[in-house]
Amino acid sequence: QVQLVESGGGLVQAGGSLRLSCAASGSIFSIKDMRWFRQAPGKQRELVAFISSGGSTNLADSVKGRFIISRDNTKNTVYLQMTSLKPEDTAVYYCNADVSPAGTGYLNYWGQGTQVTVSS
Repeated sequence: QVQLVESGGGLVQAGGSLRLSCAASGSIFSIKDMRWFRQAPGKQRELVAFISSGGSTNLADSVKGRFIISRDNTKNTVYLQMTSLKPEDTAVYYCNADVSPAGTGYLNYWGQGTQVTVSS
């Protein structure tokens, strides 16, 4: 069984910073792509950031220049460094990853989410 566990969320004032972490654990042979999604109240879940196994990244236009996604493959962990936070960044942030538990194919897993609240 594979688990993704996020941490680092919280309450921050506008203009502040937070760093989210997501650690994958369990039966892991390899991890391919990793992502951060977010879902604000009353809105659809949206893709915020993507990082490939080789380190290629892509960010949503709304966070470019403010967020950075990175990963540590030795720790099976993905990070989201968030700076210049805005009230509209308030959401539950979810980690998502393509994990191969046994080397025979990849399955998609989700974390439980971590709340980020940005006050104005």
